[in-house]
Amino acid sequence: MKILLVSDQYYAANNGMTISARRFAGVLRQHGHEVRIMSYGTPDMVEDTDSAYLLDKYYVPIFNRLVTSQGMVFAKRTRKVVEAAVDWADLIHILSPFFLSHKTIRIAQKKNKPYTAAFHVQPQNITSSIYLGKVNWINDLLYHFFHRYIYRYCTHIHCPSRFIAQQLVRTGYTEQLHVISNGIDPDFHYFKRHKPRELRDKFVILQTGRLSIEKRPDVLIRAVAMSRHADQIQLVLAGKGPRKKKLQKLADKLLKNPVIIQFYSKPELIQLLGYCDLYVHAADVEIEAMSCMEAFASGLVPVIANSPTSATPQFALDERSLFEVGNSPQALQVAVAASLAVERVGLPEGRIILSQAASYVASAPKSNACVMAIDKAQEMVKRENTGQVPPHLRDAHYGGAKELGHGIGYKYAHDYPENYVKQQYLPDAIRDERFYIPTDNGYEKQIRMRLEHLRNREDE
Repeated sequence: MKILLVSDQYYAANNGMTISARRFAGVLRQHGHEVRIMSYGTPDMVEDTDSAYLLDKYYVPIFNRLVTSQGMVFAKRTRKVVEAAVDWADLIHILSPFFLSHKTIRIAQKKNKPYTAAFHVQPQNITSSIYLGKVNWINDLLYHFFHRYIYRYCTHIHCPSRFIAQQLVRTGYTEQLHVISNGIDPDFHYFKRHKPRELRDKFVILQTGRLSIEKRPDVLIRAVAMSRHADQIQLVLAGKGPRKKKLQKLADKLLKNPVIIQFYSKPELIQLLGYCDLYVHAADVEIEAMSCMEAFASGLVPVIANSPTSATPQFALDERSLFEVGNSPQALQVAVAASLAVERVGLPEGRIILSQAASYVASAPKSNACVMAIDKAQEMVKRENTGQVPPHLRDAHYGGAKELGHGIGYKYAHDYPENYVKQQYLPDAIRDERFYIPTDNGYEKQIRMRLEHLRNREDE
């Protein structure tokens, strides 16, 4: 059978969709099928140009810088190329939900060619890059857009996890959904090797994947910094992405041992997995998490963020391998410390440590006050004209600032009792607005009491 795979990106394997698509094409060829790819690319990127329908890059006005910063590429919808690809194929499989796929479906319908689709792009992967990943109505709107633009035309949809299938059903998809794991390369299997000499006295913690907002490597950095064993821990972030510089800066500020941040080829990653002590998957957003699968296939028991927008918790052995990302930052610290302690103490005594860690994580006070606060702030900025920063808070470190009234009347908080002073911090239009409203749960109760004390205090 002649099978055409359609994806905006294919030849640069920089995310789970492109990596799984390349492996999928290889397996289909092993089964005797002829496979061709229609994607963005240049001849120097392709080993066999006869198996490729190459398209130019499509530049999206206004959003192009954002798209490229996330390592994404859109393929140009060149009608002549798309028609030639569709004419060749017996079956077409759509991998991405964007412009090229829509064009391909339209032409396939006219030529009466059968096609199927896969759901590989979670809306939060897009919205997180503009700090709207937790705004549920926007994410649901994208689910509906993808359905209207691509998936309502597809009788069969491949879902890499039961989680994403449930999300599609929740948002009104009525097509036939097929839950089939993307799987991982068979080269990832149990393998142990000695640590490099410079790391032999360190407990090595690893997270792999794109260095992006929704993958939350910042949570792992902060957790390691909070650990009482921080001086014994070597953190490795294996990947590349738009947040690399910010993560490096955060790690330089907080960690006792310099973080290792770099991209590893597959052979290098296999060697790395072979000597690490613990794998942590802190991502808020995952359709399946091939990187986590590669880790436990290599013999590492993962500690996983128990996020409601991630499929990865399905891989947790039990509640001891989960932590509540965002609501209880100490929970990951406890999980990491427990793993390190068990490695040092061993079993059967280590079962007591694991029991204590599991009890802490399970019973830790939960709150969504921080989530509600940032969601409300983002929604207000998006929907309302919030006005200008108060003049006394504006930058006064340049010539002419005083003539504009900038910085005049500013009160430096550290010159006042308890390092706090009453003054206007928000623009006039929202000066009395409150975003963060702490609950009475756990440590938030102390935060609430302190805020009430400061607000009711009479400044001298």
